[in-house]
Amino acid sequence: MAQFLKRILFLLGVILVSSFGWISSSEAIVDRIVAIVNQEIITLSELEKWTGPLQKEVQSEDRLERQERLHELRQKVLEKLIEEKLVDQEAKRLAIKVASKDVDAAIEEIKKRNAFTQQEDFEKALAKEGLTIEALKKQIEKRLQSTKLVNYSVKVEAKTEEKDLKDFYEKNIERYRIEESYRPAHILFPIPIGATSEEIREIRKKCQMVLDKITGGEDFGDMALLYSQDASSKDRGELGSFKKGELIPAFEREALRLRVGEVSGIVQTDFGFHIIKLIDKKGGGPLPFKEVVEKVKADFYEKEMDKAFKQFLTKLREKSIIEIKL
Repeated sequence: MAQFLKRILFLLGVILVSSFGWISSSEAIVDRIVAIVNQEIITLSELEKWTGPLQKEVQSEDRLERQERLHELRQKVLEKLIEEKLVDQEAKRLAIKVASKDVDAAIEEIKKRNAFTQQEDFEKALAKEGLTIEALKKQIEKRLQSTKLVNYSVKVEAKTEEKDLKDFYEKNIERYRIEESYRPAHILFPIPIGATSEEIREIRKKCQMVLDKITGGEDFGDMALLYSQDASSKDRGELGSFKKGELIPAFEREALRLRVGEVSGIVQTDFGFHIIKLIDKKGGGPLPFKEVVEKVKADFYEKEMDKAFKQFLTKLREKSIIEIKL
């Protein structure tokens, strides 16, 4: 369910705030005003609904340090609430409206992304997180309204010089790296559950005997066919292609340490003793600029939009009356 909500948040670009579930009766607070934005108020209960799910991330054994971090968190969240209030007020001033069909389309997109084919299942999933369809629709409408306002008010030059794009590419090269993948093969001598120390030593001796044969010139694949006690033996020990993090750490560390074609020593994991060979390794390096130029353009434009939006918010603040009481 947490992953379900994360995907919703990713789609909308906001934290969905509902009026249910985040403050239990045992954590009831005395409500008060924490900020006034052009005569519109932000309450403590509203602030707590935003900070509630984030507080678990604030960890410290020192009570005073934790209190200080929580205060900083509330300050940051309050700033976001003030910004949203300013944007909302400006959208209302300019009479920016959102069509119900756009809200419905966003709901359908969320359902599609999360593989909900039945409306009832979708509503149940929302209910578990303290959300209703109507509450979700209101949040989507608010977000779409803000997006329309930004598109209307914030202007960014679409045409960009190649020099600027290349400079952005170089400064953000990590974004454009190919994900590393590798193809290992292994010969496995499993250790049975409850095996004695003597039995384990005998298994390791067999593994060492096979390793000696390989270092003596025997073919790794032939040895896997003859000796490996794993289903991969029929494929001459080859396990297929993997991305970093997909195999158990002890095995992966040794496999990635090897050069292509190199064979490891004896590696012990929870499964037993392995002899590992790295068949192939790909990725890790950045894609050439020409191959990712369209993505670079999109990323650069997003960065410029973010900069322009911050300037837009600064102007809204300058002409507003904001009083913080936190």
